[in-house]
Amino acid sequence: MRPIFDAHLDLAWNAIQWDRDLTQPLDAMRQAEAHLTDHPARGRATVSLPEMRRGGVAICLATILARCKPELRPHNGFDRRGLDFNTAAGCHSMGQAQLAYYKLMERQGHIRLIRSADDLQQHWSNRAAAQPIGVILAMEGADPIVSPEQADDWFAAGLRCVGLAHYGQGRYAMGTGGEGPITPAGRELLRAFERLGVIVDLTHCAEPGFFDVIDAFGGRVHASHNMCRALVPGDRQFSDDQIRRLIARDAVIGMALDAWMLKPGWVRGQSRPESVSLSAVADHVDHICQIAGNARHVGIGSDLDGGFGTEQTPHDLDSIHDLHKLEPLLAARGYSPQDVDGIFFGNWLRFFCQSLPA
Repeated sequence: MRPIFDAHLDLAWNAIQWDRDLTQPLDAMRQAEAHLTDHPARGRATVSLPEMRRGGVAICLATILARCKPELRPHNGFDRRGLDFNTAAGCHSMGQAQLAYYKLMERQGHIRLIRSADDLQQHWSNRAAAQPIGVILAMEGADPIVSPEQADDWFAAGLRCVGLAHYGQGRYAMGTGGEGPITPAGRELLRAFERLGVIVDLTHCAEPGFFDVIDAFGGRVHASHNMCRALVPGDRQFSDDQIRRLIARDAVIGMALDAWMLKPGWVRGQSRPESVSLSAVADHVDHICQIAGNARHVGIGSDLDGGFGTEQTPHDLDSIHDLHKLEPLLAARGYSPQDVDGIFFGNWLRFFCQSLPA
């Protein structure tokens, strides 16, 4: 079984705000919440730590995810399982709580936090199903960083990748669903990231901000979980021009498994998984590879359990283990075993060996 390097999993958010015990087998985790009706994803999770091991996920980028969204609170209260906070202090504190979760999981032997290229190479060399899962800490939306000066503290704590924004206006940039550049504080934060060696994730950055980062930031960039606008219209996906700019920076783009990013016209809560299959993921892989002229710039960034479950995945994916069904689909399109190795783990491994601190 090929190992997997998954560049985007919201593990701490699932554990804390969704109150899931990720140390349980997946069936037990589903059964524990099958009676809950607060969200369509209840009882339909696809990721647990044992299931990741069963599927050969040797390394992942695991997120810290919280947003400062005071404009939402008067109308909606806590939005999306406690994702949004009225104050910067509350948002920061939730980020710290998620960091504490990862540190506890490391102390208990479930994961190993990877901080350097040496850590990564050592973990990869010694990977085995019984070993802890390697975790590179990432932040999806930089709002938990209260000010650019605080970037040093987060880096010292192990944070290695940051996206400036998530959805809508963030402290540092405009995210998905909005239109606008990075903010003056965002430019200051980029300078701190370049000094520290923090990798910038361009996944959710609104298009003007995307090009701001490409032009102003001299450090490494990647896209942990993003798809192609040419296949599925919408600002959540990358245009071919954005894909070319990422390729020019030797970036890798992770393929996400959220059905609304795979099928044009998907309507949350109405469209059915039967209408989309994993072959759609292969379509996006192929689109990027055709632009690049090679298979060096595509990986997996599944985003599984990123606010959805099997009600919003391709019909032929029941758990993270089913990512392996992509292997024959890619082989049937002419991708060599070496190309498939790159997509499943090699491209991300190369990127982070080059990008993490030595």
